[in-house]
Amino acid sequence: MDKFASTSSARLFLAVVPDARTAERIHRVAGVLKRAHKFDGKLIAPDRLHVSLFSLSGLPDRQLCAARDAATELRTAPFEVSFDRTASFRGRGNRPFVLIGEKGLRRLQSFRQMLGVAMARRGLRRIANTNFTPHVTLLYDARGVDEYPVEPVVWTVTEFVLVHSQRGHRHLARWCLRA
Repeated sequence: MDKFASTSSARLFLAVVPDARTAERIHRVAGVLKRAHKFDGKLIAPDRLHVSLFSLSGLPDRQLCAARDAATELRTAPFEVSFDRTASFRGRGNRPFVLIGEKGLRRLQSFRQMLGVAMARRGLRRIANTNFTPHVTLLYDARGVDEYPVEPVVWTVTEFVLVHSQRGHRHLARWCLRA
């Protein structure tokens, strides 16, 4: 796992990412909603839009290898996701303004659960047992808004990636979905 050795000060996480065309569409919708809600926050760049699955930050190399092995063993067909609402998450300081959904995200939730089981089998139970609210963060703002319906944003998840987040996102590894 030597290519991960220099990542100790950065965030590492497993994620699904929209294809480039969908990411551009999400970014355009986010711009319209930013103006409509009068947000001041900066939009997340299209190449940084993602749904986080599991954080791997701070893990020793042995556990990073175990997470990589769990990701490699996973077998599932590509699946569709659909986000049909926006909302602001609660919190202190800048609040995430996000895309969320419900019925259109069940396959994603199932996929994450399968990945969590594979990780737990490799000794990563603590990471695998974290809560999960599937979302795509659009921007951060001091103000928050209630849930708001939007035209569904849909894409087919065909892979998941290991993201190194430090002054941008770099995909260190990717795993294609296949049955």
